[in-house]
Amino acid sequence: MDRKKELKQQYKETEVEAGVYQIKNTINQKILVGSTKNLKTLNGVKFMLETNGYTTNKDLQKEWNQYGKDAFIIDILEILKKSDDPYFNEKEALLALEEKWLETLQPYGERGYNKE
Repeated sequence: MDRKKELKQQYKETEVEAGVYQIKNTINQKILVGSTKNLKTLNGVKFMLETNGYTTNKDLQKEWNQYGKDAFIIDILEILKKSDDPYFNEKEALLALEEKWLETLQPYGERGYNKE
């Protein structure tokens, strides 16, 4: 029982990292750029795709079903750097970081799954 308590405490102490990620189709090179306040939730995104439950982007889900999970790679593009500034707004900073990557990669139309 002590081991269970120890693992729970370890989990609570693990720092939550926010960041921007991409899901890339290696067959047609299309990508989806997204962001999350907790990069650990990417396992949940992968699970939803694998169980045909990813309603956030129907085109990505359709191609995931068509090509299979081995045709896709999920990469973290950038981890949000936290700031001690009392005016630091994590949500706004994360959106700005995502916008930077959307501008850089342009994952729209034939190049990706994002909507303009």
